[in-house]
Amino acid sequence: MFKKEYEMWMQKQIEQEKNHRRRELLQKGISHGTVELLRSIWYPAVGNFDHLHPEWEVRDMSNGYRYLDLAFLPGGVKGDIEVQDYRSHARDLDTRRFKDLCRRQSLLSLDDWIFLPIAYLSIREEPEFCKQLVLSFIGKFLSLDVDARLNGMEAETVRYARRLMKPFTPMELARHLRVTDRYARMVLRGLVEGQHLVVVGGNLRFRTYQLNVASNLRSFGG
Repeated sequence: MFKKEYEMWMQKQIEQEKNHRRRELLQKGISHGTVELLRSIWYPAVGNFDHLHPEWEVRDMSNGYRYLDLAFLPGGVKGDIEVQDYRSHARDLDTRRFKDLCRRQSLLSLDDWIFLPIAYLSIREEPEFCKQLVLSFIGKFLSLDVDARLNGMEAETVRYARRLMKPFTPMELARHLRVTDRYARMVLRGLVEGQHLVVVGGNLRFRTYQLNVASNLRSFGG
């Protein structure tokens, strides 16, 4: 499934790109580290590549061009995910390259980009931690608005799931809403049926729930 979705996504990026510099970069293919992030972390955690753009071109203060590993651009806000390879970013990093890396990150921050560096070694050795990083990163972009058809308890549950961006139990939700465990389970069932939340683990009695990231990202459109 990943390979097919990835190839379709990359082909769409190439076909829609009018900038010849970025189009040539995409045609050469993205880095191994970025592909591994998408295959092992992003796709399993998110389920799609919506609003994600590889080798995204930005201008720097010297009128030069820089390219971001993965730009995440939902709803007019800007996120940058960079895969940091130990060999090129740490062990062999000389003074000039270190200064340039700091300069790059500073300019992105000043231009209102939210920056998320992920070590390649962490992708290989700590995939679950990286998935949580990615979900928390996405959580910063989700609108506070919720479906107007939800009642007050349901709306607050969705906001709670967005803030948390990790699995939670009905008992945890019950404490947050200050309701009974039984009532919390009823709210959760309705939100799962409405595709606002998903069940992520446990049996019927000890299930855990989490935000349906793919459904919430679709609310941005595009």
